[in-house]
Amino acid sequence: MYKSIYIKLFVTILLISNQAVSQTTLHEASTLSVERLTRYDDFIEKEISKGSLPGAVLMVSKNGDVMHHEAYGSSDIVSQKEMVKDQIFFIQSMTKPIVTTAFMMLYEEGHFQLNDPVEKYLPWFKDYVIAIDPSKGISGGTIAAKNKITIAQLLSHTAGFSHGIAEGKLEEEIRTALYGSPQENIESRVKTLINQPMIGEPGNQWFYSASPDVLALLIEKFSGMSTAQFLQTKLFDPLEMEDTGYNLNEEQKTRMVQLHAIDGNGELIKLEDQTPTEGNKVYGGTHGLFSTAEDYLKFTRMLLNGGESNGTRFLSPKTIEIMTIDQANGLYQSPGHGFGFGFAVLEDLADAKALGSEGQYFWSGAYCTFFFVDPKEDLIAIFMTQMAPYNNFWGEKMRQFVYQAIE
Repeated sequence: MYKSIYIKLFVTILLISNQAVSQTTLHEASTLSVERLTRYDDFIEKEISKGSLPGAVLMVSKNGDVMHHEAYGSSDIVSQKEMVKDQIFFIQSMTKPIVTTAFMMLYEEGHFQLNDPVEKYLPWFKDYVIAIDPSKGISGGTIAAKNKITIAQLLSHTAGFSHGIAEGKLEEEIRTALYGSPQENIESRVKTLINQPMIGEPGNQWFYSASPDVLALLIEKFSGMSTAQFLQTKLFDPLEMEDTGYNLNEEQKTRMVQLHAIDGNGELIKLEDQTPTEGNKVYGGTHGLFSTAEDYLKFTRMLLNGGESNGTRFLSPKTIEIMTIDQANGLYQSPGHGFGFGFAVLEDLADAKALGSEGQYFWSGAYCTFFFVDPKEDLIAIFMTQMAPYNNFWGEKMRQFVYQAIE
């Protein structure tokens, strides 16, 4: 009898083991079909021909190899200048993952703990208020906050800050305060931010915010360098990200993609972008960086490789692990997703109703730049264009077309 039970148990364990091996082997052996990726090419070309966007650059890396790197359309619909692969984009909020990564490098050096109150390092964070009715702005009244803001809350957008880019009176007031007039430096902008009413009590909500600007200021406090210097010496130079920074040189300006939009008649038009490409002195964490698809691939490959690239270790795999799991305590309101430190994270495929892998992490920028990293598939995809206002349509299509090409 016991022999029979042991045999059944052995067979069960063997089946489970084989299933696990098969699943692992499937991911390791999977590749991308070049033929099926042409569906994405066809889709983008059709969108360009019907005037939905001026042009774009796409990069897809699988198993450490660049499987697809294409430029489509034009970088300027007025001059009809052809889009090229090394085109430079204003990546807006795709600055956030880079600055967060830099900040976590300082965490590994022991400068702070994640649950530390921010006021420990920036004493003027002790006094702040919360808007009673954000729809009425400051005129709706304020109350004193009960809880301290922690560093972890800054990283996960649960501190109660706003970004000033959503609808509502308070958002409008914050937007005017932060961006309505020039700021002297990043400390000036952060002090402006903390002097505005909060959207809610720290830790009680996920709200897309300008809190990465606080991270940028803390980088300067901890490192003794400007955020621009720290990024350049600790990330961009070692990763050979030659076209990424807060300011562009004369040659780089010639490769800058122009901003476009759809007007009231449904026509694609070129906008006069007010973003200065030189002389920038506010080295922020929310936005501000220019980059190329190829440079951003170098950054994301380092993350996918467990924090190592070109023989240099930037982060421990354990640090990347805590950055890419839900740190928002379920407050991030997107089905099947959570939010870690600097990245949104795919947690449940059934809830998300989209192709992907659990553990995929990603983010995007306001001018329709997108990326995702999939550790299970050893996969990275980056799509960049310059369109306003932001529309996640292009990010969703990128995932759909890239994942359908896996075989």
